[in-house]
Amino acid sequence: MCISKIVVTGGPCGGKSTAVSWIRKAFTERGYHVLFIPETATELFTGGVPLISHGTNMSFQMCNFSLQLQKEAAFTRAAMGLEAEKVLIVCDRGVLDNKAYMSPDDFARMLDSFGKTEAELCSSYGAVFHLVSAAKGAVSFYTTENNNVRTETPEQAAALDDRMIAAWAGHPYFRQIDNSTGFEEKMARLIREIQCYLDAAENT
Repeated sequence: MCISKIVVTGGPCGGKSTAVSWIRKAFTERGYHVLFIPETATELFTGGVPLISHGTNMSFQMCNFSLQLQKEAAFTRAAMGLEAEKVLIVCDRGVLDNKAYMSPDDFARMLDSFGKTEAELCSSYGAVFHLVSAAKGAVSFYTTENNNVRTETPEQAAALDDRMIAAWAGHPYFRQIDNSTGFEEKMARLIREIQCYLDAAENT
């Protein structure tokens, strides 16, 4: 059995929600059993957990980080029990996304409290694919109307996108999918990039 675990991340209005259906269709057709780990922060928000939990952002990020780790462990165990030759685990954001929402000192303290290192977290994902926010290069398409937890202005979204890129820049297989083409071609480029990674992984 071959199990590959990747992250699909990005700035606000980058296309992650649409990417889910594209990835599922494309790689199911290629013979993969595809597992998706939903975005943890959105689950907490929609479940009633406020961003400033117990009065601090740190408290919320600790909850987010802890739940993300547990979900990834559970999905990995589930993948190992499947009767499939090839399994693709897709994380809708990964644990290093938290870094974009925290000060460096707070992020370091959180890692210490969980006994984790940034290098260890990076190595738990085979590849990371960043969908660049529409606020960078396609601002006329930027909207908050299709996501009730998205509140950023285009300027704030672009700045957050930059922080996301910085958070993951140390990963050895980090790819940005920008807005240099139309949206459908952007999704097609994502699929091609994921396929390139899987091809390389299967040949090593």
